[in-house]
Amino acid sequence: MQIQGSGALVTGGASGLGLAAARALAASGAHVTLLDLPGSAGAALAAELGGAFAPGDVTSPEDAAAAVALADTEAPLRILVNCAGIAPPAKVLDRDGEPNALADFERIIRINLVGTYNVLSQASAVIARQERTASGDRGVIVNTASVAAFDGQIGQPAYAASKGGVHAMTLPVARELARHGIRVCTIAPGIMETPMLAGLPEAAQASLGEQVPYPARLGRPDEYAGLVTHIVENGYLNGETIRLDGAIRMAPK
Repeated sequence: MQIQGSGALVTGGASGLGLAAARALAASGAHVTLLDLPGSAGAALAAELGGAFAPGDVTSPEDAAAAVALADTEAPLRILVNCAGIAPPAKVLDRDGEPNALADFERIIRINLVGTYNVLSQASAVIARQERTASGDRGVIVNTASVAAFDGQIGQPAYAASKGGVHAMTLPVARELARHGIRVCTIAPGIMETPMLAGLPEAAQASLGEQVPYPARLGRPDEYAGLVTHIVENGYLNGETIRLDGAIRMAPK
């Protein structure tokens, strides 16, 4: 499917992987709308990209519907990239051997998994009503999981569960939306250069990169963005989760 002339909605688009995807889509001719928190730099970045900013919470059906409607105004919405997410560490038991707060687990699941589903459902309803392209497509949805979905480490039960859920729903959603001409894929990044890692000392970041078999470095946001654009343009990619990780398999800790 052609990116040129399409409307694209990117959640978590004001930073990290989401911003990289938004930049790549805009450079390829899409009209990009960023959905991110009101306190983010979304407005300034959207102006820079010649797009729009939809301040909101991905877990809110009202905010998601408003963002989808905005993304469909300047160009027909055909592309959704779900990048919004959080990754705070939280073990099952605390240092005293007591259960950690259930609310912490629920928050991660709600943002990473429920938020992805919420925006996906709102966007797919609009994409399904678009005119088909010459190739029969109506749109493409790209979700973001993590290698933690498969190799979750100690301290990641909630994060791994949330990303495992994103991976697990990829195929059933792709199968359902096939009749509407909508493809659905998921990217599972490894250790990437994102704001989540930016606070670590350089030595720690280098150490993480050395754990990657090849190339022995952190993944770059532009590499994630390049895969997003490829998924959109490659009409036979559907129902698949693609690891983008330099062949790393995460150790227990």
